[in-house]
Amino acid sequence: MKNLKSIYYILILSLLMAEQIQAQDWANLNKYQNENATLQPVKPGQKRIVFMGDSITEGWSLTDYFAGKPYVNRGISGQTTPQMLIRFRPDVIALKPTLVLIMAGINDIAGNTGPSTLEMITNNIFSMVELAKANQIKVILCSVLPASDFPWRKGLEPADKVIMLNKMIKTYADANGILYLDYYTAMVNDQKGLKSIYSEDGVHPNKAGYEVMNPLAGKAIEEVLSKK
Repeated sequence: MKNLKSIYYILILSLLMAEQIQAQDWANLNKYQNENATLQPVKPGQKRIVFMGDSITEGWSLTDYFAGKPYVNRGISGQTTPQMLIRFRPDVIALKPTLVLIMAGINDIAGNTGPSTLEMITNNIFSMVELAKANQIKVILCSVLPASDFPWRKGLEPADKVIMLNKMIKTYADANGILYLDYYTAMVNDQKGLKSIYSEDGVHPNKAGYEVMNPLAGKAIEEVLSKK
Protein backbone atom coordinates (compact mmCIF):
# COMPACT_ATOMS: atom_id res chain seq x y z
CA MET A 1 0.00 0.00 0.00
CA LYS A 2 2.87 2.36 0.88
CA ASN A 3 4.49 1.62 -2.48
CA LEU A 4 1.27 2.48 -4.31
CA LYS A 5 1.01 5.76 -2.42
CA SER A 6 4.61 6.58 -3.25
CA ILE A 7 4.02 5.90 -6.95
CA TYR A 8 0.88 8.05 -6.85
CA TYR A 9 2.73 10.98 -5.26
CA ILE A 10 5.57 10.66 -7.78
CA LEU A 11 3.09 10.77 -10.66
CA ILE A 12 1.34 13.84 -9.23
CA LEU A 13 4.68 15.56 -8.70
CA SER A 14 5.75 14.75 -12.26
CA LEU A 15 2.52 16.19 -13.67
CA LEU A 16 2.88 19.35 -11.60
CA MET A 17 6.49 19.78 -12.74
CA ALA A 18 5.47 19.28 -16.39
CA GLU A 19 2.71 21.88 -16.03
CA GLN A 20 5.16 24.30 -14.41
CA ILE A 21 7.67 23.86 -17.22
CA GLN A 22 4.93 24.42 -19.81
CA ALA A 23 3.73 27.52 -18.00
CA GLN A 24 7.27 28.93 -18.07
CA ASP A 25 7.52 28.41 -21.84
CA TRP A 26 3.89 28.34 -22.94
CA ALA A 27 4.69 28.84 -26.63
CA ASN A 28 7.60 26.36 -26.53
CA LEU A 29 10.11 28.96 -27.73
CA ASN A 30 12.83 26.63 -26.50
CA LYS A 31 12.09 23.82 -28.94
CA TYR A 32 13.90 25.20 -31.97
CA GLN A 33 16.21 27.66 -30.21
CA ASN A 34 19.41 25.69 -30.90
CA GLU A 35 18.41 24.77 -34.46
CA ASN A 36 17.59 28.39 -35.23
CA ALA A 37 20.93 29.59 -33.86
CA THR A 38 22.92 27.09 -35.93
CA LEU A 39 20.91 27.19 -39.15
CA GLN A 40 23.29 27.46 -42.08
CA PRO A 41 22.91 30.18 -44.75
CA VAL A 42 21.24 29.06 -47.95
CA LYS A 43 23.41 28.36 -50.97
CA PRO A 44 23.48 30.83 -53.86
CA GLY A 45 20.35 30.51 -55.97
CA GLN A 46 18.37 28.76 -53.24
CA LYS A 47 15.48 30.20 -51.25
CA ARG A 48 14.67 29.25 -47.68
CA ILE A 49 11.08 28.24 -47.01
CA VAL A 50 9.60 27.71 -43.55
CA PHE A 51 6.66 25.38 -42.85
CA MET A 52 4.89 26.76 -39.76
CA GLY A 53 2.32 24.66 -37.97
CA ASP A 54 1.39 22.03 -35.41
CA SER A 55 1.85 18.24 -35.28
CA ILE A 56 0.67 17.81 -38.87
CA THR A 57 3.59 19.99 -39.94
CA GLU A 58 6.02 18.56 -37.40
CA GLY A 59 5.32 15.03 -38.64
CA TRP A 60 6.09 16.01 -42.23
CA SER A 61 9.59 14.83 -43.14
CA LEU A 62 10.58 17.65 -45.46
CA THR A 63 14.05 16.21 -46.02
CA ASP A 64 12.43 13.13 -47.57
CA TYR A 65 9.83 14.93 -49.65
CA PHE A 66 11.92 17.94 -50.65
CA ALA A 67 15.40 16.46 -50.66
CA GLY A 68 18.24 18.93 -51.08
CA LYS A 69 16.05 22.01 -50.66
CA PRO A 70 16.49 24.47 -47.77
CA TYR A 71 13.02 23.90 -46.39
CA VAL A 72 12.70 24.33 -42.63
CA ASN A 73 10.11 22.55 -40.48
CA ARG A 74 8.84 24.59 -37.56
CA GLY A 75 5.82 22.56 -36.51
CA ILE A 76 5.14 21.80 -32.85
CA SER A 77 2.71 19.09 -31.81
CA GLY A 78 -0.46 20.24 -30.07
CA GLN A 79 0.05 23.93 -30.67
CA THR A 80 -2.70 26.47 -31.20
CA THR A 81 -2.57 29.73 -33.14
CA PRO A 82 -1.81 32.01 -30.16
CA GLN A 83 1.24 29.90 -29.37
CA MET A 84 2.38 30.02 -33.00
CA LEU A 85 1.88 33.77 -33.10
CA ILE A 86 4.16 34.22 -30.09
CA ARG A 87 6.96 32.18 -31.67
CA PHE A 88 6.50 33.53 -35.20
CA ARG A 89 9.40 35.97 -34.88
CA PRO A 90 12.11 33.54 -33.70
CA ASP A 91 10.87 30.53 -35.68
CA VAL A 92 10.05 32.32 -38.95
CA ILE A 93 11.06 35.96 -39.28
CA ALA A 94 14.50 35.58 -37.72
CA LEU A 95 15.32 32.81 -40.21
CA LYS A 96 14.88 35.27 -43.10
CA PRO A 97 12.94 32.96 -45.41
CA THR A 98 11.62 33.93 -48.80
CA LEU A 99 8.33 32.19 -48.11
CA VAL A 100 6.36 30.75 -45.20
CA LEU A 101 3.54 28.18 -45.36
CA ILE A 102 1.12 28.58 -42.47
CA MET A 103 -1.16 25.70 -41.53
CA ALA A 104 -2.92 26.21 -38.21
CA GLY A 105 -6.22 26.09 -36.38
CA ILE A 106 -7.21 22.47 -35.83
CA ASN A 107 -5.93 22.40 -32.25
CA ASP A 108 -7.78 25.64 -31.48
CA ILE A 109 -11.00 23.92 -32.57
CA ALA A 110 -10.06 21.02 -30.28
CA GLY A 111 -9.65 23.48 -27.40
CA ASN A 112 -6.05 22.52 -26.64
CA THR A 113 -5.34 25.84 -24.91
CA GLY A 114 -8.90 26.74 -24.01
CA PRO A 115 -12.04 27.75 -25.90
CA SER A 116 -11.50 29.65 -29.16
CA THR A 117 -13.95 31.21 -31.57
CA LEU A 118 -13.27 31.03 -35.30
CA GLU A 119 -12.68 34.78 -35.26
CA MET A 120 -10.02 34.38 -32.57
CA ILE A 121 -8.32 31.70 -34.66
CA THR A 122 -8.32 33.72 -37.86
CA ASN A 123 -7.17 36.87 -36.04
CA ASN A 124 -4.04 35.00 -34.95
CA ILE A 125 -3.46 33.53 -38.40
CA PHE A 126 -3.92 36.88 -40.11
CA SER A 127 -1.58 38.54 -37.61
CA MET A 128 1.11 36.03 -38.63
CA VAL A 129 0.48 36.96 -42.25
CA GLU A 130 0.84 40.66 -41.45
CA LEU A 131 4.11 40.03 -39.61
CA ALA A 132 5.43 38.07 -42.58
CA LYS A 133 4.45 40.76 -45.08
CA ALA A 134 6.00 43.49 -42.93
CA ASN A 135 9.27 41.57 -43.16
CA GLN A 136 9.08 40.96 -46.94
CA ILE A 137 8.25 37.28 -46.52
CA LYS A 138 5.81 35.76 -49.00
CA VAL A 139 2.95 33.68 -47.60
CA ILE A 140 0.96 30.58 -48.50
CA LEU A 141 -2.13 30.04 -46.35
CA CYS A 142 -2.97 26.36 -46.05
CA SER A 143 -6.36 24.84 -45.38
CA VAL A 144 -6.99 22.94 -42.18
CA LEU A 145 -7.28 19.21 -42.86
CA PRO A 146 -10.72 17.61 -42.48
CA ALA A 147 -11.59 16.07 -39.12
CA SER A 148 -14.85 14.56 -37.94
CA ASP A 149 -13.63 13.86 -34.39
CA PHE A 150 -10.55 14.17 -32.18
CA PRO A 151 -9.12 11.00 -30.63
CA TRP A 152 -7.95 13.00 -27.59
CA ARG A 153 -11.26 14.91 -27.18
CA LYS A 154 -14.20 12.88 -28.37
CA GLY A 155 -17.58 14.32 -29.21
CA LEU A 156 -16.69 17.88 -30.25
CA GLU A 157 -18.00 17.37 -33.80
CA PRO A 158 -15.41 19.67 -35.47
CA ALA A 159 -16.25 18.96 -39.12
CA ASP A 160 -18.45 22.00 -39.81
CA LYS A 161 -16.14 24.32 -37.86
CA VAL A 162 -13.24 23.16 -40.04
CA ILE A 163 -15.26 23.94 -43.17
CA MET A 164 -16.15 27.42 -41.92
CA LEU A 165 -12.59 28.14 -40.80
CA ASN A 166 -11.27 27.18 -44.22
CA LYS A 167 -13.83 29.46 -45.88
CA MET A 168 -12.68 32.35 -43.70
CA ILE A 169 -9.02 31.69 -44.47
CA LYS A 170 -9.70 31.44 -48.21
CA THR A 171 -11.78 34.62 -48.23
CA TYR A 172 -8.95 36.52 -46.55
CA ALA A 173 -6.35 34.99 -48.86
CA ASP A 174 -8.32 35.90 -51.99
CA ALA A 175 -8.90 39.44 -50.76
CA ASN A 176 -5.21 39.96 -50.02
CA GLY A 177 -3.59 38.33 -53.03
CA ILE A 178 -2.31 35.33 -51.06
CA LEU A 179 -2.27 31.80 -52.42
CA TYR A 180 -4.68 29.50 -50.58
CA LEU A 181 -3.39 25.93 -50.55
CA ASP A 182 -6.36 23.55 -50.43
CA TYR A 183 -5.41 20.21 -48.89
CA TYR A 184 -8.97 19.76 -47.57
CA THR A 185 -10.71 18.99 -50.87
CA ALA A 186 -8.17 16.36 -51.85
CA MET A 187 -8.41 14.51 -48.53
CA VAL A 188 -12.00 14.76 -47.27
CA ASN A 189 -14.43 11.82 -47.14
CA ASP A 190 -18.23 11.72 -47.40
CA GLN A 191 -18.60 12.31 -43.64
CA LYS A 192 -16.53 15.53 -43.80
CA GLY A 193 -13.62 13.76 -42.15
CA LEU A 194 -10.17 12.68 -43.24
CA LYS A 195 -10.19 9.67 -45.58
CA SER A 196 -9.09 6.56 -43.71
CA ILE A 197 -6.46 5.75 -46.32
CA TYR A 198 -4.72 9.02 -45.42
CA SER A 199 -4.74 8.73 -41.63
CA GLU A 200 -4.65 6.23 -38.78
CA ASP A 201 -6.45 8.44 -36.26
CA GLY A 202 -8.62 10.71 -38.41
CA VAL A 203 -6.51 13.81 -37.77
CA HIS A 204 -2.84 13.20 -38.55
CA PRO A 205 -1.74 12.21 -42.06
CA ASN A 206 0.06 8.93 -42.58
CA LYS A 207 2.58 8.35 -45.37
CA ALA A 208 -0.20 8.18 -47.98
CA GLY A 209 -1.63 11.45 -46.65
CA TYR A 210 1.67 13.26 -46.92
CA GLU A 211 2.09 11.87 -50.42
CA VAL A 212 -1.10 13.76 -51.34
CA MET A 213 0.05 16.95 -49.62
CA ASN A 214 3.60 16.93 -50.97
CA PRO A 215 2.88 17.66 -54.66
CA LEU A 216 0.19 20.19 -53.73
CA ALA A 217 2.69 22.06 -51.57
CA GLY A 218 5.40 21.77 -54.21
CA LYS A 219 3.15 23.21 -56.90
CA ALA A 220 2.01 26.07 -54.65
CA ILE A 221 5.60 26.94 -53.73
CA GLU A 222 6.65 27.03 -57.38
CA GLU A 223 3.69 29.25 -58.22
CA VAL A 224 4.43 31.79 -55.50
CA LEU A 225 8.19 31.85 -56.12
CA SER A 226 7.65 32.38 -59.84
CA LYS A 227 5.84 35.66 -59.19
CA LYS A 228 7.93 38.81 -59.03
